[in-house]
Amino acid sequence: MKIGIQELLVVFIVALFVIGPDKLPYYAKKLGQALGQFRKYTEEATKDIRESVVEPLNEAQKPLREAMAPVTELEKDVRRNVDEMKKSISDIGKPAKGENTKSAEAVDTPQEDHTATEPQNSASSEAVASSSGSQSENEQV
Repeated sequence: MKIGIQELLVVFIVALFVIGPDKLPYYAKKLGQALGQFRKYTEEATKDIRESVVEPLNEAQKPLREAMAPVTELEKDVRRNVDEMKKSISDIGKPAKGENTKSAEAVDTPQEDHTATEPQNSASSEAVASSSGSQSENEQV
């Protein structure tokens, strides 16, 4: 939380009314000394924490990072291969970049289904063939 100029001005005016103008410089000096000591103690605490906790953890992590380097490289290679496979699978059925757009349209347009009409045509052609065959037999007799 940051304190702006307006907030400091309000605090100063309230302190002026509560403490009074004759004691305000004395308490301001004491507040400044207290903030200086607080800053000094926090800097020492930060330094102690860094020396006793952070640096040993960093030293302990170095061998682990070195041991994990091949695994992370393998993971990157596997992830890249999986991504390439996903891309190639998603590209199945799509026309190649160099192909003509008309051939792509021909592939995309559905073809008419002639299977339903073929049995009728073959049946009628068999009927025509049998009737012409029976006529040829009649002619021969």
